[in-house]
Amino acid sequence: MARGIGIGDEVAITATVRRRVDEDHVSVSVPSYNLPHSIDDRTTKVNRGQQIELVGNVTYADEEGGKVTIVLGPPATVDIDKVRLVQAYVPPKRKKPLRDTAG
Repeated sequence: MARGIGIGDEVAITATVRRRVDEDHVSVSVPSYNLPHSIDDRTTKVNRGQQIELVGNVTYADEEGGKVTIVLGPPATVDIDKVRLVQAYVPPKRKKPLRDTAG
């Protein structure tokens, strides 16, 4: 995949707080995503203009366009250069073979 980020990887993106919608939700501005995005934020008391890091899994990676789709609640498609790889996806290992051996 493009720039070492593939489907299933856990990535982080830095967003800017726009405003607090109510005591449980915060509206944030995600770079290169041209729509406002709302997140649950019950634990911290963030202020307008403060940076917050959002972490999600990649569900789609476009090699030619340089875009990835991240699940941050609802999916958000952003430029690949705006995200940071947190943990690469490692497929599970099999403990038993698929077929029994003849014996």
